Amino acid sequence: MFKNNYRWIICGLLLLGTTKNYVDRQILGVLKVTLQSNFGWSEIDYSNLIFVFQGSYAIGMLVVGRLIDRVGTRVGYALAMFFWSVASMAHAACGSLVGFALARGALGFWEAGVFPASTKCVSEWFPAKERAIANGIFNAGTNLGAMVTPLFVPWVVLHFGWRWAFLLVGSLGFAWLFLWLGIYRRPQVHPGCTPGELAHIEEGLPEASARIPWRILLGVRQTWAIIAAKFLVDPIWWFYLFWIPDFLHRRYGLNLSQIGLPIIVIYVISDAGSIAGGWSSSRMMKAGWSANTSRKLTMLFCALLALPVMGAYRVQGLWVAIGIIAVAAAAHSGFSANLYTLASDLFPSQSIGSVIGIGGFAAGLGGMLIAKIVGYVLQGTGSYMAPFLIAGMAYLCALLAIQVLSPKLEPVRVFSSTT
Repeated sequence: MFKNNYRWIICGLLLLGTTKNYVDRQILGVLKVTLQSNFGWSEIDYSNLIFVFQGSYAIGMLVVGRLIDRVGTRVGYALAMFFWSVASMAHAACGSLVGFALARGALGFWEAGVFPASTKCVSEWFPAKERAIANGIFNAGTNLGAMVTPLFVPWVVLHFGWRWAFLLVGSLGFAWLFLWLGIYRRPQVHPGCTPGELAHIEEGLPEASARIPWRILLGVRQTWAIIAAKFLVDPIWWFYLFWIPDFLHRRYGLNLSQIGLPIIVIYVISDAGSIAGGWSSSRMMKAGWSANTSRKLTMLFCALLALPVMGAYRVQGLWVAIGIIAVAAAAHSGFSANLYTLASDLFPSQSIGSVIGIGGFAAGLGGMLIAKIVGYVLQGTGSYMAPFLIAGMAYLCALLAIQVLSPKLEPVRVFSSTT
């Protein structure tokens, strides 16, 4: 059934990798109340752990993103998965805030490889008109991971203790690694990719070019469009990931065993948003619309859907609040799927890992900022009003930045053999 469609197997492998990535990330958010009780952490202590993760993630985006461009998608992703899985398991040995900070730092640094590698892989295996939907599918793993975590982790904690949650989740990375090394090759040398599928993949691709050096990437407006958008919108997702379980506990009194269903609902709807957002712009392009119009109209619709989340903090009914947050999370996923696709619209595949890495560095800085804002706001006021206001407005601001910096989404034409 996959003759001439082997690229969708590759996309499924990326989906599994992203799912694993987000289970590793969200464990801390699900166990926030448990670990605060065990170790006596304050809200600022918890925000400091997120701050360390985001700082390491930002640095990792630059370093690991560039590494993936140098060594290739197959080797680069494999290295990232190996080391972040080890870091995830290392949390089980921690008994202090410093120990958790070191483990979170290592996790953040190597987890940074998932999106540069995945986006680069999509640019290698999919033609331009299919990349948004492919990015939407692998990006749906962020939601699958967020759904699996509140189901699996509380069960493990209640039966075996919190340390086993980190050990079991971390070990899954080695199973994925076995599949990745056995399956993944570039389409030009992959025995599962037929000549017909290869011709489809390479349809409309420009001639191969050398990697673009950072000094040139940072000198073009298209790079800054991605930097600005990532800085503004990615921290909102991390706010949902790390603080929504705590919000549900504070506002509605849900405990560790009760948060599973609400979180699942949020991320099931968010998954639909990721795939629908990618499908929408891909469908418009197949109908003859330009990439500029297709991407930006889809992103505008997503940005408008996110606005109602500004009032989520004061909603009385649990399921009304869940619905509002779920739609906002879906809007983020659809927006993000198209934002990742912009990198492959604007840059050659040889530089996509670097571009996503640079954008991810900016996102990490934004994540560090939102971690401190939320930590100090909760410590001082106990209210989620300010974080939700920021979450609602971020997407329109990001789209405005993209429009100002890249009004026509013109591909970068400056190429250099210098590395």
